[in-house]
Amino acid sequence: MGNTGPKSTVPRTASGGGEAGLRSTGAGTDQRRVRVAVDALGGDRAPEEIVAGAAEAASPRIEPVLYGPSGLDAMGLSLVEAGEAIEMDESPVEAVRGKLGSSLVRAVRAVADGEADAVVSAGSTGAMLAASLLHVRRLPRVFRPAIAVVIPARRGPSVLIDAGANADARPEHLLQFGHMGAVFAEEVLGVADPEVRLLSIGEEDEKGNQLTLDAHELLRASSLHFAGNTESRLLLAGDADVVIADGFTGNIALKALEGTIRSVLESLREELGSSLRGKLAGALIRPGAQRVRQRLDSETYGGAYLLGLRGLVVIAHGSSSRKAIANAIRLAARGVEHRIVERLEERLS
Repeated sequence: MGNTGPKSTVPRTASGGGEAGLRSTGAGTDQRRVRVAVDALGGDRAPEEIVAGAAEAASPRIEPVLYGPSGLDAMGLSLVEAGEAIEMDESPVEAVRGKLGSSLVRAVRAVADGEADAVVSAGSTGAMLAASLLHVRRLPRVFRPAIAVVIPARRGPSVLIDAGANADARPEHLLQFGHMGAVFAEEVLGVADPEVRLLSIGEEDEKGNQLTLDAHELLRASSLHFAGNTESRLLLAGDADVVIADGFTGNIALKALEGTIRSVLESLREELGSSLRGKLAGALIRPGAQRVRQRLDSETYGGAYLLGLRGLVVIAHGSSSRKAIANAIRLAARGVEHRIVERLEERLS
């Protein structure tokens, strides 16, 4: 049976911005310079914001390499010519197979060919998934890759997996997502013995559809620190270190969360600026409000891992700014340094 006793973990506190919520590089990690392939034409604000973000992320330990058109101002970074873009409205599979010279496909193939340690793109998620499956390929014994995204929970960042790679899933897939998410929490977030919960419509064991009921049974019998079900209303509270869902449910929960956070923060800003009294109140609470905004900002981590592949793939939001791209590149480097792919292979074997 899974371990459902008292949790043994390192203390978790709400993180700040940048890499504050990520585990710092230390003993046992890969200390070499990490080469990250960056799709310069992916995303709504490409290429300017992508290039600026890559330049911001460049450091003695991170070498971003841009994949984009000839003549692009690479701001001093290396540029691999790839002038074709995959548009958001194109069929992912057809575009990946038909545009082998596109910036997205070339960047993904760099990982497959050993020319880069990781890849980052703010382009089409479907195209990234298709290109990664075709070129990077799945790890042995992995049923399906899954998107693992960091949730800025109140008691410290947690992991939601799957956040959109698999609209349909089977119970055994959700069990494997739990193991993937646990490795993420251990290696990237620095959580010892991560607590795992299953996203459902109620916290009681008997709540949920047939998929969650069957997955619950598998998780309960696994070696994971499984603590039962959780509800979407508890995601920001940090009810668990790892929250498991099928990709359809997880993606809806994630987008509802992102939209709610954005609406609340915008409404607060408008209210505080609407009157003299509001402006005075805003001046008083500004330091605290800025800390809350920074913690809830999706750009703090910049992207999400596509876990279960033979290489490290990070998918950034389509509307990513330079800050988000820089943090996505840092997230990719962190995964390489902590050998996420190798740790997943070891766990799933």
